[in-house]
Amino acid sequence: MDAHEVNRVRAKLALFVADVFASVPRKDQRAKGDCYLRGLMLDGRRKSIQAMAARLPDGNEQNLQQFVNQSTWDPAPVQRRICERMLPLIAPTAWVIDDVSVPKDGRMSVAVAPQYCGALGKRANCQVAVSVHAASDTASCPLQWRLFLPKEWASDSDRRAKTGVPAEVTHREKWRLALDMLDTLAAWGKTPPAVVADAAYGTNARLRAALTERGLAYVLSVRADVTAHPFDAQPVAPNRNGSVGCWPQPRYRAPAPSAATLAAGLAQDAFTTLTWREGSRGELRSRFAAVRVRPAGKAVERPVRTAASAEQGWWDGVLPDCWLLIEWPEDAEAPTDYWLSNLPAEAPITDLVRLAKVRWRIEHDYRELKHGLGLDHFEGRSWPGWHHHVTLVTAAQAFLTGQRLAPKAAGPDSPSTRSSMSSRTS
Repeated sequence: MDAHEVNRVRAKLALFVADVFASVPRKDQRAKGDCYLRGLMLDGRRKSIQAMAARLPDGNEQNLQQFVNQSTWDPAPVQRRICERMLPLIAPTAWVIDDVSVPKDGRMSVAVAPQYCGALGKRANCQVAVSVHAASDTASCPLQWRLFLPKEWASDSDRRAKTGVPAEVTHREKWRLALDMLDTLAAWGKTPPAVVADAAYGTNARLRAALTERGLAYVLSVRADVTAHPFDAQPVAPNRNGSVGCWPQPRYRAPAPSAATLAAGLAQDAFTTLTWREGSRGELRSRFAAVRVRPAGKAVERPVRTAASAEQGWWDGVLPDCWLLIEWPEDAEAPTDYWLSNLPAEAPITDLVRLAKVRWRIEHDYRELKHGLGLDHFEGRSWPGWHHHVTLVTAAQAFLTGQRLAPKAAGPDSPSTRSSMSSRTS
């Protein structure tokens, strides 16, 4: 959008800001929020505060710096109001767990450390944030963010003090941050229709168990080496030696095969060609098979054994079953993707595929958030500043998404109906 287009929707933006930033106590702070959002939505290569202030007719770099980096307004109520507005509008198919990395120079930006950087495809100095998004095939929006704090920051009191990291914040694994966000959203009365994530999260058996404990459905991508017993495998108790001692507990006698091995053992007619959505070049389709399996491994067995022992004093050795979804394209020599899902046994394979494939939308989200709305252009170093910035970027994306999804309400001349804006919304 150019400045003229932004001016044409300022009335709608003012109403949006008044609603979403109602929890911000001061009128001048809400005005700065409106100004910052307009700066994020304006065309321009850089969305740093200095660059935005120079483009905005009412831009004041010092005021915007203070609003983002030093102001004490709480981003949580703003995020909550965005959720309340966007969830009914998007009608998500699933919530998607993912993370995004931002390369950084130096070592004083909050939570920066040498770690794997997805943006560069290698280990590099960067910040990493975990996020939860509401997603459908037509729209998506971040609901929550957590900045990942590397281990080296947990005890670095000097850097923590300089960047304003709260005392209660310490190192937590990314999958635990994802659960924290789901718990926060649950406290707001928001429940996902299903949870979706890539193999970096889905391969973690503790995350899968935690989702099941919370009563949440999931379709999670896993690596090919994840192990699982066939559904009909039965645990057997070894023979007891002598007449003393405890009776041996039942266990599976054969090692659990990998997902790749299970897929290779399926007949070709087990795979069905399915279409999951319309792409820019036509229907997207591939071959899929879904079989019931019993995921294995110590991380899977431990909570099951503990729960059974607490309830009935013993465990029969039977592991819970779930779906293993396999994608094997017609022109591929081997399967390309695997997912585990706790959807009911009667769930059709079309539901599994539709959920498994909705993750594509989040890659679109990240491109828009980074390249269109300046998610990775923040030049501040502080913990509060980072959280203020990502909340404002989320608000900008939510506003544009709302304009795109409601063109009739926006009016025929609204920029929401024009390609210049639709190319910038997700």
